[in-house]
Amino acid sequence: MALRSRLWELSSVCRKPGCGVAALATGSRPEVKPEVEPLENEAVAPEFTNRNPRNLELLAVARKERGWRTAWPSREFWLRLRVVRTQHHVEALVEHRSGRVVVSASTREWAIKKHLYSTRNVVACESIGRVLAERCLEAGINFMVYQPTPWEAASDSMKRLQNAMTEGGVTLQEPRRIYE
Repeated sequence: MALRSRLWELSSVCRKPGCGVAALATGSRPEVKPEVEPLENEAVAPEFTNRNPRNLELLAVARKERGWRTAWPSREFWLRLRVVRTQHHVEALVEHRSGRVVVSASTREWAIKKHLYSTRNVVACESIGRVLAERCLEAGINFMVYQPTPWEAASDSMKRLQNAMTEGGVTLQEPRRIYE
C-alpha cells in the first residue's frame, strides 16, 4: 500500500508542466516542441577548416615521396597494398606512406579462417581480397597502389586477389598528383 501511494505521489508530481521527469506521465497529448526558425538551422560558417589528415591525398594534391628511381618497390604512393604469403597463411595490408598499417586482413583471423578449407590456396587469397576491399571502403579508401614482384604477378592466387579487390570497388592505381 505504501508503494502504491508513493508511486501516485511521483506520478502527480511529474504531471506538473515544469517537471523535467516525464517517465511516469501517461497523457494522450503529445509533447509540444519549440519552434525553430528554418533560416537559423541553415546558417553556414564563412570559414571552414578541414581537419582530415588525408584531405590533401583525397584531393590528389598531397606530395608523394619519389625516392630513388632505381629503388624497388617505388616509394611514390599514398597508400600501398602489400600481400604477405607465408608457409601457412595469407595476409594483405594497406600501408600509408609513413609506414603505418591502415587496414589489414589475414587468414589468421578466426572470422575468415572458419570459412576456408585451406588458409593458403587460391580461394583463401580471393576471400582475403573481398574482405580487404570491404574494409577499405568502410575506411574511406578507394585508391591504392599494388606493385607485385614479377613472380607474384604471374600467380593465379594474386590475380584472383586483384580481381576480388577491383570487384569490391577498390581501384589498384592511384590518381596522378595535381601540381599547382
